Amino acid sequence: MEKKILIVGGVAGGASAAARLRRLDENAKIIMFEKGEYISFANCGLPYYIGEAIKDRKKLIVQTPENMVKRFNIDVKTNSEVITIDTDKKFVKVKSKDKGIYEESYDYLVLSPGAKPMKPNIEGINSEKIMTLRNIPDTDKIKSFVDNNNIKSTVVIGGGFIGVEMAENLIQRGINVTLVEAAPHILAPFDADMAVIAEKELESNEVNLILGDGVKSFSDTGNNMEILLASDTKLTADLVILAIGVVPDTNFVKESGINLGKRGHILVDENMKTNIDNIYAVGDAVEIKDFVNGQSTAIPLAGPANKQGRIAADNISGLNKSFNGAQGTAVIKICGLTAASTGNNERTLKRLDIPYKVIYVHPVSHASYYPGASPISIKLIFNEKGTILGAQAMGYDGVDKRIDVIASVMRLNGTIYDLTELELNYAPPFSSAKDPVNMAGFTAENVLTGKSDVITPVELMDYDMSNSTLVDVRSEIEFDSGHMEGAINIPVDNLRERISELDKNKEIIVYCQVGLRGYVAERMLKQKDFKVKNLTGGYKTVSLLNYKPKEPNFNEDELNSEPMKEVAATEGKPGYNKSLDACGLCCPGPLMEVKKCMDELKDGETLKVTASDPGFYEDIKSWCCTTNNDLINLNKDNANITALIKKTSETSDKVVSDVSTSPANTNKTMVVFSGDLDKAIASFIIANGAASMGKKVTMFFTFWGLNVLRKNEKVPVKKGFIEKMFGIMMPRGSKRLKLSNMNMLGMGAKMIRGVMKNKNISSLEDLMKAAMASGVEIVACQMSMDVMGIQKDELIDGIKIGGVGYYLGEAETSNVNLFI
Repeated sequence: MEKKILIVGGVAGGASAAARLRRLDENAKIIMFEKGEYISFANCGLPYYIGEAIKDRKKLIVQTPENMVKRFNIDVKTNSEVITIDTDKKFVKVKSKDKGIYEESYDYLVLSPGAKPMKPNIEGINSEKIMTLRNIPDTDKIKSFVDNNNIKSTVVIGGGFIGVEMAENLIQRGINVTLVEAAPHILAPFDADMAVIAEKELESNEVNLILGDGVKSFSDTGNNMEILLASDTKLTADLVILAIGVVPDTNFVKESGINLGKRGHILVDENMKTNIDNIYAVGDAVEIKDFVNGQSTAIPLAGPANKQGRIAADNISGLNKSFNGAQGTAVIKICGLTAASTGNNERTLKRLDIPYKVIYVHPVSHASYYPGASPISIKLIFNEKGTILGAQAMGYDGVDKRIDVIASVMRLNGTIYDLTELELNYAPPFSSAKDPVNMAGFTAENVLTGKSDVITPVELMDYDMSNSTLVDVRSEIEFDSGHMEGAINIPVDNLRERISELDKNKEIIVYCQVGLRGYVAERMLKQKDFKVKNLTGGYKTVSLLNYKPKEPNFNEDELNSEPMKEVAATEGKPGYNKSLDACGLCCPGPLMEVKKCMDELKDGETLKVTASDPGFYEDIKSWCCTTNNDLINLNKDNANITALIKKTSETSDKVVSDVSTSPANTNKTMVVFSGDLDKAIASFIIANGAASMGKKVTMFFTFWGLNVLRKNEKVPVKKGFIEKMFGIMMPRGSKRLKLSNMNMLGMGAKMIRGVMKNKNISSLEDLMKAAMASGVEIVACQMSMDVMGIQKDELIDGIKIGGVGYYLGEAETSNVNLFI
C-alpha cells in the first residue's frame, strides 16, 4: 500500500527527511510544504553574502523545488503554510498563496517548522530600520538596505553566533558597528575565560563592544534609530540588527494534542517520534537529549537537524534508528579568529551540579619551527573518571580539527586517556609530534593521576593566599613585562639553586606563561616535599580574564570616518620611518630587535614592527611604557602583530614625569659562575631582555663562567705548567661548553643548538654579540683569571677586567642581582 507522507518545512531537517524517504521508498507519495519561497538554503552562509565574502546569491540556494521534483519526485508546495493539524482525522489545513485554504490528508507527518527570531515587546521594536536575519528574504532586505542607503553605522543587538557574524561582515563593508550584549560576555557556548579571546578579536577589528547592558527602547527619528540601553546609554545608528536568539515556530501545533515543552519545543523520543502515532518532528523546533548530561535541551544547529531528518525517515521506513543526543559541536569565524566548542561548558555543569575538572593548554597550530605557526588556546573539561564533558578552543589555524577530534572521542565514549593515545597526522606544516589534542590529554592525565595539582585562574581570584606563596617561574624579562600581583620571580632554570628562598610551611602556587614550565617547577618542588599547585593555563589565561572592552567611541564624526591605521609619513614613507620584520623570533628576540632599531632612529621618528610571537602583543606595551616611547597603534592580523612606535626624547615631559615616580635603583647585575651552555644562554637572554627595557646591565664572570668568554680559537700565550693544564682541561670558548644535564659526551649540547636553530632562537654567540651591542657591560673577574690561569688576550674583545669592588659598586645601584 502506498504511503502518503507530508513534510512541514524544508531547509536542513525537512529536506534531508524528504530525500532520505525517497531513497528508501520509491513508491511513497511525498509532499513538502514550505511557507516561504525557498525549501533548502544555506542559512549559515547568509551573513557572508551580506558582507560580500559570498558574492553570488545563487550559491546560497542548496536545492530548488524544480530539482526536488526531477531528482526525488517530491511534490514541493512553496508559499504554503500549514496552519493547523487534526491528529484524529489525520489531515493538515494549509494556507496557500495560489490555492487559498485547503486540507491535505496523511499517513505519516514530519514536522520541521524550524525557529523564528525572538522579538520581545520593547518600545519601538517594529521599526523598518530594525531587521532580523533568518532566511533568504531577510538577507535580501538587509543587503538592499545596506547597498542603497549609504549606511555608516549599525548597532547589532545580541552577541550570539548570528550577531557576531553580522558584526564581522558589516565591518567588512566599511560600516562602524557597535555590538550590544545583555550578558556579561558574548557567545554563550563559551565560558568567560574563552569568550574574552573573541571579544579582543572583535575589538581589534574596530567593533565597539557593550557588554552586560540590554535594550530599554528604540526610537525611529526618521533619519536614524536611537537606542536607549538599560544603563541609560544612548546609541544612534542608521540600521539595527536584532539577533537576540530564536524561538520554535510551533504556534500551529499548540491545539493539535502534540506535546510541547515549556518553551514551545515539540517533544520527541529517541526515534524522533512525538506522542502521536505516525507524527515525527526534527530540527530547530524540537527538544532533544543533551548527549553529555542527559537532560532535555534544544540545540538549533544544522548538523543535528540533518541527522534527525534522516533518522525520522528511517523509522517511517521501518529501520528503527535512534538519535542519541546532541553535543552542540559548533564553530564560528570571528574576523581572523576561529572559535569552536563541543559538549557542556562550566556554566551548564554548575547549574546541573555536575562535578568537573578543568585544564588549559596553549600550544601552537603546527611545529613551531615551521613558518606560520600560531597559538591555539584549548580548554578541556572532564570528570574524575576521565570522561570528557566539554572542550573549547580558539586560535587562527587548526582549531576546528582539534575540536572535531575531541568531539569524535566524546561520541565514541572515549576518555582523556584516549586523547593521549591518539595517533594523529604529523608533519611540520600541519601539526607537532605531540598534537595539541595529545597535549590536552597529557595535562588532564597528570591531574587525574596525581602528578599535578592544578588551580584555575578563576579559583585563584578568590583563593585565600594568607598561607601561600605565589611564584612566577618565567624569565625575568617576562616577569618585568607583566606579572601577577604579589608574585616573586624565580625562573624555573634557577629554582634548584634558589629553593632555599621558599618556605616549606607555606603552600607554593607556581605559574608560567601557559602552564608547562609551571608543571616542571611543580614536579621539582613536590619531590622536595613542598606542597604545590600549578596555575593551569598560566599567566596567559589570567591576563585574558583581566580583559575589559574599551569604552566605545560614540562621537558621530569619528564614527562616520575611517579609523586611522598608521601615522602620517615624515620622510615620504607610508606612515613610518623604518620597518622591522620580527616574525618567527621567540621572546625576547622581538624586543631586542625593537631596541636596536629604536636606537638608530631620531627623536620623533616612527618604527613599524611586525612579530608573530603571541606574547609580543602585551610585551610591546610594557616595553614602550618602561622605555617611555609612544605606542601609537597596535593591531593583530590573524597571528601577526603589528606595532607603530614613536621614539620619544628622554627630556620630554613624559620622561621627566615618569622618572620622578620610579625607583632610583633600576640597574641589573648578575654573577655568572657556571660554565654550562644552558646557563650561559639563560644569562644572556635575561641580559638582552633587561637591556631592551633600557636598563643598565652588568655581567660579572668568575671561575668556570670565564670559559664562556674565552675565544674559540687557540691564542698563543705564555703560561706555566699548571696554567697550561687548566687550559687543556677547560672548554675553550662558548662553542665547546657542555650542558648541565644530559650532556651525553657533547651530543646534548649539539642537539640543543640544533633545536635553537630550527626554532629561530639566537645562538649563544649571537646573544653575546647582541648583548655587547646593546651596551651590556661584561666584566671578567681578575682574581678568578689569575687562579684559573686565563689571560686577557684569551678573552673575546670588548671585555672589561674588574674586581669584586667594581662589581659591588654596580650591584649597589641595582634592584635585581642574579647568581647563575
